[in-house]
Amino acid sequence: MRHKEVAISAQPFLSIIIPAHNEEQRLPPGLNKIAAFLEQRPYAAEVIVVENGSVDRTAEVVRRFAAAHPNVSVIQEARRGKGIAVRHGMLAARGEYCFMCDADLSMPIDEVSKFLPPALGKYDVAIASREAPGARRYNEPAYRHIGGRLINFIIKVLAVRGFEDTQCGFKCFHAGVVRDLFSVQQLDGLSFDAEVLFIAQQRGYKIVEVPINWTFSDESRVRLVRDTLRVIGDLVEVRRNWRRGVYDRIDANRERTADNTQTASTEP
Repeated sequence: MRHKEVAISAQPFLSIIIPAHNEEQRLPPGLNKIAAFLEQRPYAAEVIVVENGSVDRTAEVVRRFAAAHPNVSVIQEARRGKGIAVRHGMLAARGEYCFMCDADLSMPIDEVSKFLPPALGKYDVAIASREAPGARRYNEPAYRHIGGRLINFIIKVLAVRGFEDTQCGFKCFHAGVVRDLFSVQQLDGLSFDAEVLFIAQQRGYKIVEVPINWTFSDESRVRLVRDTLRVIGDLVEVRRNWRRGVYDRIDANRERTADNTQTASTEP
């Protein structure tokens, strides 16, 4: 027990961030699988669930699980939007590697090892790919695959070139780039990860694709026609934001000065 307490208090090697909107049914089995996986790992890890405008018992379910698993925590965000949830989780994470993970675990959790040393060498951003050589898809209807390829084609034309699967919900970021990317990321909805990859590519960060095993979920919330139109609008906004300097790096010294000024102004 003493060894376990030391491992938990240390800076984690891995942070797993799970955005969760109305996930009281899918989260418990997923969290159990994640906990069992991490129990077998030699490194310290944390799990951050960002409850995202749910109207069910998602937050309560996570708190109950966290009572028995000290490395699990929940952040509550009243506003809906996966982009908001992942942004808050990433900026709260302490791990050397910060892994974004869908609640449905359509990628088996043990695939996380593919994103970490020694399996994967030095990188800034690693994105799970259902299209890279060696990847496997299971149970996906043909119309969903075709729709997904259409969305990815649009993303390649408008924003992120060179990658065949930018929308898979599993991505890993080295701690060295997390704040630089997520402190300026703007989109709250579906296209936020294309936005983050666009910023990373413009910054010159090293991005790699990792082939994974992935199983289609009937409970997927993607709506092809509506979401395709939304992606187009979002990516036009991303290009506009870049031209306007919205994604310019935040100067760390200026940020600290602003924080100190704010703190001083609130003191009696």
